[in-house]
Amino acid sequence: MLRVAIVLHGKRPDALEYAARAVAYLKKHDVSICAVDEASEMLSVAPISQADGADVIVSLGGDGTLLRGVQYAFWWRAALLGINLGRVGFLTEAEPKDIENALKAVIDGAYEVEMRPVLHVEVGDKHWHALNDVVLSRGGSARLTTINAWVDDELSGRFVADGVIVATPTGSTGYSLSAGGPIISPKVSCMVITPICAHTLQHRPTIVQGEAKIRLELVQEDEQVASLQVDGQSCEELCGGMCAKIRMDSRPIRLIRLKPQNFYQLVRDKLTEWTR
Repeated sequence: MLRVAIVLHGKRPDALEYAARAVAYLKKHDVSICAVDEASEMLSVAPISQADGADVIVSLGGDGTLLRGVQYAFWWRAALLGINLGRVGFLTEAEPKDIENALKAVIDGAYEVEMRPVLHVEVGDKHWHALNDVVLSRGGSARLTTINAWVDDELSGRFVADGVIVATPTGSTGYSLSAGGPIISPKVSCMVITPICAHTLQHRPTIVQGEAKIRLELVQEDEQVASLQVDGQSCEELCGGMCAKIRMDSRPIRLIRLKPQNFYQLVRDKLTEWTR
């Protein structure tokens, strides 16, 4: 039996409405369903915390909701389908009006899978995974951070800045792009290190090979602290002398594609929508 887990935007009333539509359609086709705990009772399905796995994760929201689904998809080795309820939706695949057609394709197996690399980040004995980016920033502090960026044990840069972003090609169209980073095709195996509001004009984004091991070290200074965010979620606070180690994970994320995608056309279309 096909197992589907539903992840939805918790603050959009229409997300629950579309989730109910999805559940009704999937139940008609004898699909096993679970949903994020906060919505499971309203949808009359099992809570995701009690599920032992899923074959497909369906996210209902924008890119942020899909990134939440990444965590389940990664651990369960599930394919991930994004239904766009947001404004831009670089990573999502279908629009709300096509939800039943998208779910039919999932049930029939009538889709392609696109592999996207995932970052593995660790601080001490803690670790996380990111499809888009890892950010080390000053958070709510008024002080600039001083961060040393190492690539394969070679000092790449010393940044006095609001912070530093390490992004995948997938994440290159997100925060990194806003901070002046390049747009990178998802077919390229690399990572990009992008400083945020650096204090000198000499600091520029740096593209490094996908096999590299990156280390962001918060320089030892009195009272210096920084916030670690993984795919937009705050995960840890670092003090001076601490570091975040980042590399590509050997396991990619599997994104469901219902039709061929032209990456550059998608970028043009989505960035036009973003500026409206």
